Amino acid sequence: MPRTSYAIAIGSNRRGRHGSPAQEVMAAIRALGGVTAASPIHHTPPLGPSKRRFANAVTLIESNEAPPALLRRLKGIEHAFGRRRGQNWAARVIDLDIVLWSGGSWGEPRLTVPHRLFRQRDFVLAPLVQVAPDWRDPVTGLSMRQLYARLRRKR
Repeated sequence: MPRTSYAIAIGSNRRGRHGSPAQEVMAAIRALGGVTAASPIHHTPPLGPSKRRFANAVTLIESNEAPPALLRRLKGIEHAFGRRRGQNWAARVIDLDIVLWSGGSWGEPRLTVPHRLFRQRDFVLAPLVQVAPDWRDPVTGLSMRQLYARLRRKR
């Protein structure tokens, strides 16, 4: 596969072997490889039943991997960091999600790119705008800057 770019959302709200949630996010960025840009860490309130605040960031990476291969690698990193599958919305040491791919859209049962919910998530769009404001959503055609402005207006 030719070299392509991905936007990866990273989040943590539980201490792990690297330290605080922010330190877990920084360690995950180092573990990704091929990083071309990384947003500052944003501290955000939790969604769902978790009571712990999140540390969130978005990084851009370059890779020769197709989306399913990258997803397998991301799940391996999560596992190495101590993430265990289980309850949705629970505290987690690390969460890595493919948000966008320079190849456009990808759809299969286990993976949809762009991420289905990224347009509704301030904790993804705010850091994404910092690293890729002009990247266009292949579904809506809108830039990240435009999507973020729309989300902010809804509040």
